[in-house]
Amino acid sequence: MPVIIFLPSPWLQDIVALFITFAAALLWLRLTDILARRKIVSRHLSRKLIHIGTGPIFVLCWLLFSGASQSRWLAALVPTVITLQFALIGLGVLKDEGAVQAMSRSGNRRELLYGPLQYGVVFVLATLLFWVESPVGIVVLMILCGGDGLADVIGRRFGRARLPLNPNKSWAGSITMLLAGFGLAMVYLGLFITAGVFDFSLASAVIPVLIICLAATVVEAVSGADTDNVTISVTALGVAWLLIDGLGVWHVPFLG
Repeated sequence: MPVIIFLPSPWLQDIVALFITFAAALLWLRLTDILARRKIVSRHLSRKLIHIGTGPIFVLCWLLFSGASQSRWLAALVPTVITLQFALIGLGVLKDEGAVQAMSRSGNRRELLYGPLQYGVVFVLATLLFWVESPVGIVVLMILCGGDGLADVIGRRFGRARLPLNPNKSWAGSITMLLAGFGLAMVYLGLFITAGVFDFSLASAVIPVLIICLAATVVEAVSGADTDNVTISVTALGVAWLLIDGLGVWHVPFLG
């Protein structure tokens, strides 16, 4: 690590990687803001585009960092600053109507203090606690982005058959949650394995990741819209810990 070694100093490499990561994340956020403000996409879809796209872009940029001790802390600055911005906008300290339109359901700035804020905090903690020393953080984040994000998009469009335990959720959404979360997690694990970051085989991760995704899917199906970022993440972490440290059936480190 990193995949692209282009600077001799780890600190210099990490600073450059930090700026690239910030630029990529902010570019995606601004793009969704513009699309929502010009009504090219609906407010709901713009929220989901942020939810689905920001995380994979951020995690992909981890491969630019040197892997030195300071790397995770510098990388974590990106979601920390963006999450702080969400909080300040939600509290009314900062004015950013584009962000409010892109990330709220109703146009109320205080909505940013719930889902978007929780989403950002999960990313900060996953970066600091797991980084590239453990696959758990990547699995959790990809389930949250790909699974939970796409579940709502597909569920709203094709979800005619509702779940018996929660009529606000659909079979189409839950199936999408499982398949998209599992698929994106496996793609990213495969990418990091190919890059030489992880030394376990992708095949050995199939069953553990599938179990984690199944548990997260069940919890997502019964969670409320304002709390699912937290409940999904906590569930995925809990099941990962059980598989790794509790039962010892997935032979990877739990914490980074």
